[in-house]
Amino acid sequence: MKRAFLAPIALSAVLLALGGCGYSPGQRALSGGAIGAGTGAIVGAATGIGPGTGALIGGGAGALTGAATTHRQLNLGN
Repeated sequence: MKRAFLAPIALSAVLLALGGCGYSPGQRALSGGAIGAGTGAIVGAATGIGPGTGALIGGGAGALTGAATTHRQLNLGN
């Protein structure tokens, strides 16, 4: 139960932290989608919804987050 509760929170934190990698909206959407899909597959497999479903949900959320952010909203060490 505890792991099923923490998984969406961890996924959201990863998506918000890494969703803005890149300078153009397309680059951020692509990198956010890839990061979200990978994370979603892992979380989906761990929570029982399945890696495919987790990858779809995580990829969509990551792409939306990446496209919605600007490179100035995140400090990536620059």
